[in-house]
Amino acid sequence: MNSDAELEALRAELTRQTAERGRAECNAKMQADVVKLAIDLLVREPDLVGFFGALTKTMVEESESVACGVWLIDESGQRCDLWMAYVKDRLFSPQMSEWAADPNESPCEGTYPFESMASHLFTYTPGWSQTIEYDADDTRLPDTLREFSRKMECGSTIATPLILGGRQLGWMTLSSNRLQECEGQWWRIGLLEAIARQAALALHHSRVVEQSRVEERRKAILEERNRLARDIHDNLAQGFAAILMQLQGAKREASFLPPGVSGKLDTAVDLARTHLAEARRSVGTLRPNVSNSEEVAAALKRIAGTAQRTTTVPIDVSIDELPRFGDVVEREIIGIAQEALSNAVRHSRARRITVSASTVRSIGLRLSVADDGRGIAREQPSSGFGMTSMQERAERIGASLTIVTAPRSGTEVVLAWEPSNLPTQVYVAG
Repeated sequence: MNSDAELEALRAELTRQTAERGRAECNAKMQADVVKLAIDLLVREPDLVGFFGALTKTMVEESESVACGVWLIDESGQRCDLWMAYVKDRLFSPQMSEWAADPNESPCEGTYPFESMASHLFTYTPGWSQTIEYDADDTRLPDTLREFSRKMECGSTIATPLILGGRQLGWMTLSSNRLQECEGQWWRIGLLEAIARQAALALHHSRVVEQSRVEERRKAILEERNRLARDIHDNLAQGFAAILMQLQGAKREASFLPPGVSGKLDTAVDLARTHLAEARRSVGTLRPNVSNSEEVAAALKRIAGTAQRTTTVPIDVSIDELPRFGDVVEREIIGIAQEALSNAVRHSRARRITVSASTVRSIGLRLSVADDGRGIAREQPSSGFGMTSMQERAERIGASLTIVTAPRSGTEVVLAWEPSNLPTQVYVAG
C-alpha cells in the first residue's frame, strides 16, 4: 500500500510539474506572440484608436471571449472612464459616431452599466496592482453590474491594470460567457496581462509624443508672439514715435496757425501719442518684460504704476511678498495681469480698480484684478482676443482662471496657480 501510495504521489507530482511546464511554455509563447502582434499593429495602425481597436479585436477573437474593454484614468487622476470596447464583432469608441447611435446595438452604451464598472475599477484598491477575476455574481461588484450579469447570463470578467513605470494608466477587462468558464481562465489571464503590458507601453508612448507636439506648438506660438512683438516695436511703435516727434516739432515752429489748423495739429499729436502707447502696450502684452532680476511682485507693481499714469481711476495695489515661480510661469502670470488690468482701465468704466496678489500654501499664487465697473455682458462672457489670450496663458501653465462678472457690479479676474494641473474655467456670476 505504501508503495502504491508513493507511486500515486509521484504520478501526481509529475502531472503537476508537466502542467506547470506546459503553462510556462504557453505563457512564454504568448509573450513572444503578443510582442510581435503589438509591433505589427503599430506599423499597420499608427494612430492610437486604430491600434487599440485592432488589439481589443484580437484579444476577443484569440481568447474566445465576448468583450474586451479599455478603461482610462483621466488627466486629473480623479476618475476612470470607458474609452473603448470591442463587443462580439464590433468596436465601440467615443470617437466613433456609432457610439451613441443605437443603445440596443451596444451593451457598452445604454444597457451595460459602464459607469458603475468604471467607478468600481477606480475605487477597488487591490485592482490597482494585480489582475482581478470576477464571477458573474461576485459580491465585490456593484449591484447594477451583478443584476446585468444575471439578466444577460454573462460569465466571468478579468480586469488587469495598465501600469508602466509604476504609473497607473487604466485597466483592460475581458469578459466571457458562462459556457466558456469550464475551460479554465489561467491562459486568458496570461494573454490579457501580456496584451496589457504592450497596451500600456503604446499608450504611454502616444502620450509622450502628444506632449512633445504640444510643447512644439507652444514654442512655435511663443516664437510667433515674439516675432509680432518685434515687428510692432520695430515698425509701428518706432513709426508712431517718429511721427509724434515730427508733429511736435511742426507745432513748435508754427506759432501763428489758424485755430482750425492748430486744432487739427493738436488732434494729430494726441492720436500719434495714443497709438504709440497702444503699440507699446501690445508689445508688453505679447512679450511681458519680466527679467531674471525682476521679481513677480515688483513686476506687478510696475505694471499697476504704468497703468495708473494712463487713467484717472484710482488703482489700489496690495502685493504680498511672492516666491519665484520660474521664467515660463512668471511670464504668463504677468501677461494675464497686464491684460486684465488693461481691460479694466479701457473698458470697465470703473470708479476704482484693485490689484492684489498673495501666496497659496507658500508655493503658489492667487492674483486678482477687480473693478466696480459695468461688468461683461452675460451672453459674451469670454469673447474678445484679450479674454482668449488670458485663458490660453492660464492653460499653458496649468492654472485656474476664473472671471466673475455681473452687469453694473464689476468684474474680477482671479488667477490661481500651484505646481500642479488645474482646470481653466470661466465663471459668470448672475
